[in-house]
Amino acid sequence: MSTAPCGGVPDETGREVQRTVTVLLDPPLWPRHGTVWGHLVSDTSLEELHAFAARAGLPRRAFDLDHYDVPTDRYEELVALGATVVGTRELVRRLRASGLRVTSRDRRA
Repeated sequence: MSTAPCGGVPDETGREVQRTVTVLLDPPLWPRHGTVWGHLVSDTSLEELHAFAARAGLPRRAFDLDHYDVPTDRYEELVALGATVVGTRELVRRLRASGLRVTSRDRRA
């Protein structure tokens, strides 16, 4: 699994240590608006996801409650920035395990 640097944070002694971010990207499978789209998620926090998306230049309007929709032409760039490509089932499994998954029922509410 690949991780991307996220800047220094203090450890228990106060020394700055490098923290890593794990963001996941599933294969682009959903056609819309003349391209094919996939999802970018964090299995840690939405703050981590938004920070990664900002570094990648993804617009906030691409955020949909628990993920960013990303077009296929951005995949190479996102992987180069440290996103880990996983299958759709793995992405959903990790998102559920993190407690960040927004279900269809919650989306309708």
